[in-house]
This record gives sequence, C-alpha cells and structure tokens, in this order.
Amino acid sequence: MSEPSASPAATPTSDLNARYGRGGRSWRPFVIGGLGVVILAGLVWLVWAAWVQSNPPVSSQLNGFEIVSPTSATATMKVDRTKSVEASCRLQAKAADFSIVGEVTVTVKADSPRHQVLPVTLTTQRSATAVVLVGCTTADQHRPH
Repeated sequence: MSEPSASPAATPTSDLNARYGRGGRSWRPFVIGGLGVVILAGLVWLVWAAWVQSNPPVSSQLNGFEIVSPTSATATMKVDRTKSVEASCRLQAKAADFSIVGEVTVTVKADSPRHQVLPVTLTTQRSATAVVLVGCTTADQHRPH
C-alpha cells in the first residue's frame, strides 16, 4: 500500500486565498502610514501657526486717555517691538453713539527704542467719549496687534 503524496497546491493558505479572493499584499499599512504623515504635518503646521501668531513683531496697548475738549482727546499708548522695524499704530476717538469722530495714525520709526510709551493727541469733529487703540502693523504684519 502506498501513501498518497501531498500536493503542493493544496496548502490551507492558498485554498483560503483562492476561496475568498485575498491578494498578496495588504494596503492597510500604507494607508495608516500615509494618514500618520498627514496628521503629523497638520500638527507641525498648527504649532508653527500658533507660535507665529503669539509672537508678533509689534504689539501695542492703550494705557489711558483723556477727553480734553469737545474737539480734542489725548491718549497714552505703549508699543513693544521684537525687531527694529517701522510700525504704524492707529487710534480712534469715538462718540457716545459709537461713531468715529477722530482718527490718527502714529508712525514708530525703526531706529526708535523697541519699548516705549507714546503720548498721542487726536483732533475730533465733535465731542468724544472714548479713545480706542485699533493696533499696530508692520510691513510683514498686516493684522493690528
């Protein structure tokens, strides 16, 4: 009596692959790896954007204001720059109905001190009730800070 010889084509793995249509290589590791790269790139961009926005080249703060007369107001603003760049700072005088009754743009020269307190006088069309600092911009920073 002779023993039946095992056929090399009848292995269990090849039978299951043939029966269920599974191919050779799975795409799952490539999809997970690609998704990981996209998520990592998004996180790097988010950290970079947060760093840039939290460290502007110029920032400003309104320390106080006084309504001197029906046609004049004075304000004191603090300007801090991280680099020696020229900055433009805009202030507005507002009336009781929130309309703008006066506006001035102050230029801070690049060779002036980086941290300074500036007095500003605004001429108004009618009596103002408040002075608002819109913010400061530079050539590279278009959003007021």
